[in-house]
Amino acid sequence: MAWLQGGAFGLGTLVLLALSWRALQRPKSHGFYRFFAWEAILGLLVLNGPVWFVDRFAAHQLASWALLFASLLVLFPGLYQLRRMGRPNQQRQDAELFAFERTSQLVTSGIFRLIRHPLYASLLLLAWGVACKQPNGLSLVLALLASLALWLTAKRDEAECRQQFGEAYCDYMQRSKMFIPWLF
Repeated sequence: MAWLQGGAFGLGTLVLLALSWRALQRPKSHGFYRFFAWEAILGLLVLNGPVWFVDRFAAHQLASWALLFASLLVLFPGLYQLRRMGRPNQQRQDAELFAFERTSQLVTSGIFRLIRHPLYASLLLLAWGVACKQPNGLSLVLALLASLALWLTAKRDEAECRQQFGEAYCDYMQRSKMFIPWLF
């Protein structure tokens, strides 16, 4: 089983490297830190995949499913609003940005009214949901690493957004929270 998990992690890392190679060349970009968050989440998935459905009704499994479901509830509105209201266009030529990230309009309504980073919040929920599948020391360390990397990603993304949108983004930061509505 360990060789299969190692192979899955290696293959997943290659995919993530292919997606992130431009960002990895720019350590001050948000994509640089996002890569490490994705790696930690990949590690969690590979580590905890074999126990995904074991003891389905245990408290940790129920917590896991709740977090995984919440991850989707945050992800889909965030993606939808970025694509619809952010008006991605080719004017932004930042090579490390994905197409949906090349927004020309600041999105501050819907889920973005409550939190500035719904996509990163979704990844946080995903990481902790997968960690709950097998709550042990290694899962906890990987979830904490993913959380730290996502916090660093969000901080770099905010610097990029302040540069792109100026004072409007600074005002938006005063009205919204980073990941958890009304709290953080």
